Amino acid sequence: MNYKFVIYVLVVVFVTFAVSGLDLNRFFKQGKVFEANLFILLLIIAISELVTSFIINFLEVSKIL
Repeated sequence: MNYKFVIYVLVVVFVTFAVSGLDLNRFFKQGKVFEANLFILLLIIAISELVTSFIINFLEVSKIL
């Protein structure tokens, strides 16, 4: 199994758990539930991509050393 996929799945789970602790609905207008959920989904994807890229790059660089 590809270790990059495993890292990505684990990071998505951790980021979802972390973002669920934030109260982001107060930044949106009343009744804009779809927009708030879409923003949270995009936030989770973006943070997961950044963290996964960092971890994979760190592992690849540490192999070189």
